[in-house]
This record gives sequence, C-alpha cells and structure tokens, in this order.
Amino acid sequence: MLQHAWVCQCIRRNQPEKALRGKIRRMQQEILINWSPQETRVAVVEQGVVQEVHIERTLQRGLVGNIYLGKVMRVLPGMQSAFVDIGLERSAFLHVADVPQPSAPPGGADGVSSLKPIEQLVHEGQTIMVQVLKDPLGAKGARLSGEISIAGRMLVLLAHGESIGVSQKIELPQRDALRQRVVALLDSLRANGNGLPACGYIVRTNAEEASDAELLRDMHYLHKTWSGIRQASLREPAPALLHQDLNLLQRVLRDMVDENTQSIRIDSHEQHRAVLEFAQTYMPDTVPKIRHYGGERPIFDLFGIGEEITRALGRRVDLKSGGYLVIDQTEALTTIDVNTGGYIGARNFDETIFKTNLEAAQAIARQLRLRNLGGIIIADFIDMGKTEHQQAVLAQLRKQLQRDLIKTVTGGFSALGLLEMTRKRTRESLVRMLCEPCPGCAGRGIVKTARSVVYDILREILREARQFNPQEFRVIAAPAVIDLLLDEESQHLASLSEFIAKPISLREDGSLSQEQYDIVLI
Repeated sequence: MLQHAWVCQCIRRNQPEKALRGKIRRMQQEILINWSPQETRVAVVEQGVVQEVHIERTLQRGLVGNIYLGKVMRVLPGMQSAFVDIGLERSAFLHVADVPQPSAPPGGADGVSSLKPIEQLVHEGQTIMVQVLKDPLGAKGARLSGEISIAGRMLVLLAHGESIGVSQKIELPQRDALRQRVVALLDSLRANGNGLPACGYIVRTNAEEASDAELLRDMHYLHKTWSGIRQASLREPAPALLHQDLNLLQRVLRDMVDENTQSIRIDSHEQHRAVLEFAQTYMPDTVPKIRHYGGERPIFDLFGIGEEITRALGRRVDLKSGGYLVIDQTEALTTIDVNTGGYIGARNFDETIFKTNLEAAQAIARQLRLRNLGGIIIADFIDMGKTEHQQAVLAQLRKQLQRDLIKTVTGGFSALGLLEMTRKRTRESLVRMLCEPCPGCAGRGIVKTARSVVYDILREILREARQFNPQEFRVIAAPAVIDLLLDEESQHLASLSEFIAKPISLREDGSLSQEQYDIVLI
C-alpha cells in the first residue's frame, strides 16, 4: 500500500521476453545523496545518466505511509466515502473500498457493489485508525485507507488480514516455496508461544534469497512496530499521529537498494553514520556499499544533476536525433507531444518518424521517472502508417518502463494514434514540488497582450465615468502598456477623454506585470 511497496530485483529467466526484462534490470546503478538540515536530495544514476530524483524537505515531509488516529467528520452515502480529520489543514478522504469489511463479501460484478455501504461501516464522530495512501495534491486532501500495512525489508505486514501473498515478480515455483517457508516460520513461532497476532503478510521481492533468520528478524520488527501503534491508539486522543513512515534516506535503503546498486554515496558525516546504523540493524548486506563522499566538488555536480533538475522543470525535452518532446501537466492528466524537429536523417519519411518515435519512447520512460509524473498520461507520438512500427515503439516503451519501481500500465494506440498510460501517483511531481504558479499569469502560462490591456483600461474608464464624477482619471500601468497608450493608441485615448469630458493622465510603474493596472479617481 506504500508507494514503494515493491522493489525491483534481477531474476534469471528462461523465456525470451522475461530474459530481456532481466537484462534491463541488471543495469548497474549508483545512488547519490545530498543532505542539508532543510532538505534531502537523492539521485539514482544508471550508466552515468540521471534516472530519478527524490526530494524531501524538513518542513514539507510527505505523509504517505503515516498512520493516524482520525475522527470521522462527515459521511457521504452518495459518494460512498467519508471525510476524516487527521489533524491536517484539509480533511482527508476515505472511500468505502478502503474500509475493512467485517466479513469477506462475495465478489460482485463491479467489485464495489458487493461491499457494505459506507454508512454501515463508519459514522460521524467515530474514531478510526487510518493510513495515508496519497499526499494532499493541490486542492485535494490526503487519500486514506483503513487497511493498515507496514513495510519492512523482506515483508509487508497486513494488519487486517491473515493471508500470505508473494510478489508477482518472483517466478511461480519459487513463489510457492517462499510462501510455504513463511507459513512454516509463522506456525513455529506461534507454536512456541511467541504470541504473534493474527496478521497477513506480503512477501517482497527482496525476500527471494533471504534466509529464515532474516525473515524472522523482519517479522519481529514489524510486529513490534504494530504493537506500539495499537498501544498508542488506546492512549492518544483523536486526531493523532500514531506512526510516521521512514524518512527518505531510510526508504532509499529499504526500497531502492538491490544487487544492481554499486554504491551509495552521502556527503554528510552525520547522516552517513545514521544510515550505517540503520543498515547494520535491518539490512547488513548493504553496509559495504555505503560510503561517505568528502570531495571538494558538490556531490550533485559529479553527474550534472543540478542542470538535469533544471531541465526537468521545463516543457521541452530535446532528443539526440534533433526531435523533441513537449510535456504539459494539467490538473486532470499529463500530455506528451513528440515532434521530429530538425531530424531528417533516415532513408525515407516513414523511417524518420519511426526512429524519432523509438528514441522518444526511451526518453518518455526516463522523464516519467525523473519528473515523478503520475496519474493519466497521454503520449501523442508522430503518426505511423505501419502497424509493425506502432508495435515496435510500444514494445520499446514497455521495455524501458520495466526499470521503474512505480507501477505503470500502458494501453495500445487509439484510433487517433494516442497512447494512454497510467502511473501510480502518491507524491507531488518534481515540478509541483519545486515550483508554484506564476503570479504574472496566474498559472495560465500566457498573458494578455499590451493592446488587450489597453482596451480593458479604456472600457474601465468609460464604465467609471458613468458612475462617478472625478476631476481626472489617472492610469497606472506597466511600461509596455503606457508606451502603447502614448503612441499607437493615443488617438483612441484622446477621443475617450473628449467623450467623457475629463482629462486622463498616465503613469508607468515597473513593478506591475503587463496585465496589472490601476485607475485612480482624482
């Protein structure tokens, strides 16, 4: 249930398609960590190229994975949901599908109609334990779940279940054997009177080569954590934070480090020691990979990560061939437009388009990870006349997406040549984390022309002249607007002054944006 619930790991496979997937995942990576008291930045570098950037700020730490004791403020039967106060500025959202059911209902045709109605499960004023699935995004509150899960290195504890699941990334024979091992370990613990509560588990990919001792260590850690959460829920008044998820450095070790990780370099002595202690306790095999970086150059300058972040904030992404992408984020979805640009190097027009789209597919997969784009994504590739070209581009995109830890689902090309994708979104994208809407254009990305503003001013003067009787109208506006009023629009300004029988004076103010102006009545 956490955003990094699954960790990618190389597995030897015999089938051709899966062998290719394994080849992709065996790409070596290096993790660079830049730490400061106000901010932690993590970059994942593969073959010298930045693939992912994660940023966590001390004052804006994410909430995903946190467990709260909340109070139900409002139940909405029409939406089959409830709003829960967990101590944030905005109430969080809880859907009926995320509320633990008293008993397992028979499966319905739509998967939701078989659930008990929300009004039968929660009521206003009720105290309820919930976990954050998604951070507040824009004007939306956090998304909650009543199904509590706690992630460890090898296992994920499911507080409201007793089943044992295994990661689908593990081969079927190994999956069954691993499930039997976990069941046997649980039975032996309970038979010895260790008093483990009835909980379910999901066995993560990292557990594929784990020993029984490592699995037992994870079980004890998870149950100790869960026991502490339950005890806190009995003594704390709602709303209250019961459990905070690991910080970014700890999540990096838990979720991103695998056999392909060559090194983890940290530029802080203090955090280097803290990460080493955490690794020695929970994942000792990663200790040799953790190093302190003491170079004179900032660690992010090694691979030009700062410049890469700056480029990731822009709309345009240039391709090596001369083509380019244009990426636009909206409230509803993200659009990616592919253009040939200056690329004319192929033998014919079809080959030019095909090669550009192939390169774009690689770039799109990387940009999704780098920018942390989520939700609905529409890619508008250059129209391809051959079906085999479409299939090759789609295969290339899916191949590159296999490196991504975040689940991405891709459809086929539509009748209009558009490719639809969905990528799980739990945290803000890189752009929305680092940027804010432009005060000059209010986030539209465009501003009115100076001439349009001039005509707005003339209409406003006429409107106010009919309501008031001042001695003079004084217009205060941006220099470009005043210049236009004094030059090309001076005749219209003089005609208006004559029509209302009032003088109109002008004054420029460089601090105003082009759309801003003020009309002072004197």
